Amino acid sequence: MSRQAPTLEDVAREAGVSRATVSRVVNGIRNVDPEIQEVVRRAIERTGYAPNRAARSLVTRRAETVALVVSGAGDLTEAGQDTFATRVFADPFFGRVVGGIVGFLRPRSLHPVLMFAESAEAREEVLTYLRQGRADGALVVSTHSDDPLPALLADARLPAVLFARPSRPVPLSYVDLAHRDGGRLAAEHLLARGCRRPATVCGPLDVAASQERLAGFRDTLARHGHPHVPVAEGEFTLDSGLAAMSDLLARQPGLDGVFAANDLMAQGACQAVQHHGLRVPEDVAVVGFDDSSIAVTCHPRLTTIRQPVEEMAAEMARLLDEHIHGVRTEATSVVFDPELVVRESA
Repeated sequence: MSRQAPTLEDVAREAGVSRATVSRVVNGIRNVDPEIQEVVRRAIERTGYAPNRAARSLVTRRAETVALVVSGAGDLTEAGQDTFATRVFADPFFGRVVGGIVGFLRPRSLHPVLMFAESAEAREEVLTYLRQGRADGALVVSTHSDDPLPALLADARLPAVLFARPSRPVPLSYVDLAHRDGGRLAAEHLLARGCRRPATVCGPLDVAASQERLAGFRDTLARHGHPHVPVAEGEFTLDSGLAAMSDLLARQPGLDGVFAANDLMAQGACQAVQHHGLRVPEDVAVVGFDDSSIAVTCHPRLTTIRQPVEEMAAEMARLLDEHIHGVRTEATSVVFDPELVVRESA
């Protein structure tokens, strides 16, 4: 004989509260004392109660999912779309974003739905998905400064929060990092090490974060008597970092320090230095950016500028939750500070 599934009444009896209180907690209604919410949640765990999601959605009129949208610009061919997805999954940065988002959503019984928006057709699919109520809002990670999706979401008045400040002002909330300060920290550290001929492998210059990191690095060096900084542009990939660093070494023999605008490119830069028969950091000091898992698996381990990606992603999800529930009605911004993490490469 099968055991009957636990009910709201069972949870209420276990928690010593009314059925209505349990219902408010289950449905995410916020006028319940936090201590009582915790008592109810523990009772739910003990009884094994599982809400009927379909019935709950009818009550709350919410899908209880959010769209995690990785967005680009332009209209890619099918081959280009495959490359876009491959690059996203190959970058440890994206895994950290997902980890931060899931860490916030899971305790609230919310779930992300991954969507790509690398073409006009894909962007329209995202808008339709949200308009139909199949997700309660969107968390958007843009990979290109010309991405039209933020403006489309704002025009459609759909709940959305962006990872990174949009290049064109739109009335949407966002989280970001003080990237210019990160470039400054990298420059100051290389100068403090005694580097006299520093250079940089910057990220794609059509990305705002790359521009800001480069500007912070250049400005700080200029303040310390370095009017010209050799630059080679990479694509935030290991191979591009290796190629860019090889180019710098060919153009600037004797350079003794480099700032790479992410850890993947810093790893490539280390490989290029070693391929040229030089040592890191004795001959060329290398500073990365992000403090991703690569920073501690690279040889030597990377000195890098920490970007608290998981915390930023969780904050992005929190802001979206507030917009969805009407707690926040105006767009806002949250900007995190970078931090220098010193290891063996510089």
